[in-house]
Amino acid sequence: MTPTPLAKFDITRPEIERVVARFYAGVRAHPVLGPVFAAHVTDWPPHEAKIARFWANAILGERGYDGNPMVKHMQAGNVRPGMFEPWLKLFDSVLAEELTEDQAARWSALAHRIGRSLRAGVVDRDTLPGGIPKLR
Repeated sequence: MTPTPLAKFDITRPEIERVVARFYAGVRAHPVLGPVFAAHVTDWPPHEAKIARFWANAILGERGYDGNPMVKHMQAGNVRPGMFEPWLKLFDSVLAEELTEDQAARWSALAHRIGRSLRAGVVDRDTLPGGIPKLR
C-alpha cells in the first residue's frame, strides 16, 4: 500500500532539518543540480531554514513558511526538463539514509507529488510530450 501523500506522519522538526541539510549538501556536490542552485543561492543556511519551514508546513502543519515554490522555480529561468528526476532521486536517497522506512516512504510520496506539480508548472507547460518545445 502506497502511503497517502497528504497524511501527517510521525516526524520531528529536527529530523526535517537534518534531511534538508543533508539533501542540500548533496545538491552542492551534484554535477547537474549544483550549478542550478549555485546560480540562485549564495547563503545556504537561510535557504535551508526556509526549505525546512516549507517541509514543516507541508508535513507538520506548521505555518512558518511564506514563499511560493511554483513562482520561484518559474522565475529561476534555468530549471530544465530532466532536472526533477535527479532532484527526486537524490532526495529519496537522503530520506532512505536518514529516516525510518515508513517516514521515508511517506515523505517521498509527498515530495514526488510536489515534484510532479512543479514540473508541470515550470517545465511541462512549455513542452510537448517527449520534451519537444512548444512554439507559440
